Amino acid sequence: MLKPLRWPRVWLALWWLAILVTITVCLIPPPPLALPENSDKVEHFLAYFLLAAAAVQIYRPRAPLGWAAVGLVGLGIGIEVAQGALTTDRMADPMDALANSVGVLAGMALAFTPLRDLLVRLRG
Repeated sequence: MLKPLRWPRVWLALWWLAILVTITVCLIPPPPLALPENSDKVEHFLAYFLLAAAAVQIYRPRAPLGWAAVGLVGLGIGIEVAQGALTTDRMADPMDALANSVGVLAGMALAFTPLRDLLVRLRG
């Protein structure tokens, strides 16, 4: 299921920690920053790109990596639903869910490049 990393459980724990941080950041009140309109879409894309790219480094191709992709897309959609249902200072935005999903697809695309085993080659 996991690639032959030096510390596979550590990398997996860090990946899950990143997911928990993402969930937390998306559900706490947003910081009072004046940002350009729709710039948050770039943030959504990058966050899910990094989560997916990390999954490519940790999980073996095929089923485990596919389930990670499905889980990350589901997470991105679920967080948007939770923002609309559970918070008063956030709102559900289908375009955020789309940016999350596109980020996952872009991150998973690294599985088809030489970068897919970067962490293995670095003796992580």
